[in-house]
Amino acid sequence: MAMASPLACSFILPAAASVSITRGPRCLTSQRAVPPRRPVAVASSPKVASPAAVETPEEYMDDVDAVNIAQDVTQLIGKTPMVYLNNVVDGCVANIAAKLEYMGPCRSVKDRIGLSMINDAEEKGLISPNKTILVEPTTGNTGPEIWEDTLGTVDILVASIGTGGTITGTGRYLKLMNKDIKIIGVEPAETSVISGDNAGYIPSILDVQLLDEVVKVTTSEAVDVARELALKEGLLVGISSGAATVAAINIAKRPENAGKLITVIFPSFGERYISSILFRPIYDSVRRMRKR
Repeated sequence: MAMASPLACSFILPAAASVSITRGPRCLTSQRAVPPRRPVAVASSPKVASPAAVETPEEYMDDVDAVNIAQDVTQLIGKTPMVYLNNVVDGCVANIAAKLEYMGPCRSVKDRIGLSMINDAEEKGLISPNKTILVEPTTGNTGPEIWEDTLGTVDILVASIGTGGTITGTGRYLKLMNKDIKIIGVEPAETSVISGDNAGYIPSILDVQLLDEVVKVTTSEAVDVARELALKEGLLVGISSGAATVAAINIAKRPENAGKLITVIFPSFGERYISSILFRPIYDSVRRMRKR
């Protein structure tokens, strides 16, 4: 019998359950009580009406703001969850918590980047019909979310370097809140540019001065750990998430980081890597089965 994942199990908790989570060596306790379901006002017309078209009785006015339904898909972007890594951290003396950016509506950190770019352009009056513009990519509110979710206890941020927008935007905010937070970038060992080993293009958006360290990770290391994350943690992530995890684990094993909290960003969902080197053996095996 297949075992249900922890994520699936979370949906069958009692409605008024109180959840307590504790992790060592640093302990963070979270208690969440879900209120009982309240009566919902409905339109008198037999036709389906939009929320704005329904006249809400006065006795239910206090409940309107409590309804947890997004008005549109943009309200689903951000507020991505964080989760501790538990089964791939042997030998680590620090806690590692992953920020699951792939849990946005389009399963990528680019959800947040795209919304931030559009909002910024609208505020500056740069967007008009039939006009193409270039805007600076940043990740919006990732930094504030990490700071809030960790109650300001994050000590180290680890993120893969692509365009540089995620680590720059998030790192700047965290450094602003606590100058002692370390920002660790991750790049492929085979094409390491920021470390100075290879000639290449450094994205203009990347603030190199913000980085306390750049860790090089090989593709084989990244692929191996990404597979472990799927098998041991139930987290289906891409190769860049695997690379960031390799770096985070190595940093978490350093004696000077004992008891610290390391946040690692998982930017994308593993499904889009099914036919890549990451899950190619499984992909090929399934194709052979279908041909029988």
